[in-house]
Amino acid sequence: MNKRMLVLAPRGRDAAVISKVLNARQIDTAECADARQLVALLDKGVAGAVLTDDSFAGDDLEPLKQWLEAQPAWSDLPFIVLTARRADPAAESAVDLLHTLGNFILLERPVHADTLARAAASALRARLRQYETRQTLEQLTDARAKVQSLNEELEGRIAARTEALAAANDRLMLEISERERAQANLVHVQKLEAVGRLTGGIAHDFNNLLQVVNMSIDLLIRRAGDPKLVELATKAKTAVGRGRKLTAQLLSFARTQSLLPSPTELNGLITGMQELIAISIGSLVTLEIHVRSEPAWATLDAAQLEMALLNLAVNAKDAMPGGGVLTIATRCVEGVHHGLSSSRHVVVSVADTGTGIPEPLVAKVFEPFFTTKPVGSGTGLGLSQVYGFASQSGGLARVESKAGIGTTVELWFPATAGSHDPVGTDTVASQAALFRARQVLVIEDDPDVRRIIVESLTQSGHMVRSATSGADGLDQMSRQPPDVLVVDYAMPGMNGAQVIAQVRARYASMPILLATGYADMAEVARVLPSTSVLLKPFDIAALLKAVDDACATIV
Repeated sequence: MNKRMLVLAPRGRDAAVISKVLNARQIDTAECADARQLVALLDKGVAGAVLTDDSFAGDDLEPLKQWLEAQPAWSDLPFIVLTARRADPAAESAVDLLHTLGNFILLERPVHADTLARAAASALRARLRQYETRQTLEQLTDARAKVQSLNEELEGRIAARTEALAAANDRLMLEISERERAQANLVHVQKLEAVGRLTGGIAHDFNNLLQVVNMSIDLLIRRAGDPKLVELATKAKTAVGRGRKLTAQLLSFARTQSLLPSPTELNGLITGMQELIAISIGSLVTLEIHVRSEPAWATLDAAQLEMALLNLAVNAKDAMPGGGVLTIATRCVEGVHHGLSSSRHVVVSVADTGTGIPEPLVAKVFEPFFTTKPVGSGTGLGLSQVYGFASQSGGLARVESKAGIGTTVELWFPATAGSHDPVGTDTVASQAALFRARQVLVIEDDPDVRRIIVESLTQSGHMVRSATSGADGLDQMSRQPPDVLVVDYAMPGMNGAQVIAQVRARYASMPILLATGYADMAEVARVLPSTSVLLKPFDIAALLKAVDDACATIV
């Protein structure tokens, strides 16, 4: 980066005086004998030039014009022109050229030394900013090339994966045509699991992106004083909510959704949803609820079941454009059925009187991205989500349909003993507790998620430290245990459940929160209750409430 100023002043001692003034202010200079030498030195890189109006008298201005026109986009070389009140025509022509093509400061002689020095310093600063712009452009160019290379590599990998999946699908179709129906069904399930693993990995990364966006919007809303800005941010949060639903569908299909199962009475859940389902299906469809007289208990994630029932209800409405009857019922079934290990099941059935599904398509309805709706009317993930949720809950989903008669989808869940949830004393205690700043340790391998969680807790008054891995977090805790630990599940080397197990061995009473969107909940349940799990993407209010609730028993 050249910080030298060129000086072109052919008359008398002007050049020496100008150089002396600038050198006294620690500005390097180089004196030029004529305009051609000036242009030659410009090519070697300078910060600017100081010219007198008589510098170009009798000289050809074309080389300077060509040099100015050839400057790169980032460059706008500054000139300081010292001019007398009356200049000869050649000098005026040079000044006009600089005015047309260049970035110049015009000073009328006689000029004070300090004025000249300040003008040179200003030109130097402007040129340094241009050099910084050049560096930024070069970095952007390198980054663009890297991104393009990564995109090309990703496209190649996707093409190879697509080709491999297509080849695998061709082989599976050939086996289905050659084997018996039972064997074909087994192959079909294996294919769903393979795609599910791929889908689960994508959804996990997307969940982390949603977490950063969601909490960033929360921070923006908290800081914004403009109601219009708050309104726009609120709309953005609505979009995050749609992304959260889509991610939940992907993870549910992949059977890796972080479910929070608990004993749930299905008759009451369905009855409580009656009004919501009726609104969702519209006035042309009649809703009938037939639940068994005895309680029907199953251990599952109630929120996921509600989402599954809404998906099935909306699909049923689309199958009955002219109206019809939608029936939701529950029943208990004894004995082993459909290869399930449990001997007693609760069955939730959703039946419609719609157009039905052609027999060749019945076996495909649970495949991801398969839909009979027009293009743009559905993602093809609704039924695959239902399938994944039922499977992850220890049961299954099955469909029966006849064209022109209707479709019935059944969700089978292992029956469990009833449960009575005690009064929420923990919630009451947490609401009564006054805020108190806590020492919080955040263990999260994703840098963006880690930063936004730390920022949110810090702005809320807590004292926060962070660690990039389980080993790093345990090392920090050995030096200074926090009041509460917030830990991610999916981390390299040591996952969140393993970290929690070691923390429990050292600090049995330490409050712990697991923040995750992709976890083996069976493993988590062995070390942490479901009430201490935050499902990504969560917002700041949920995080702060979880910290307060976890610390409610700390004196």
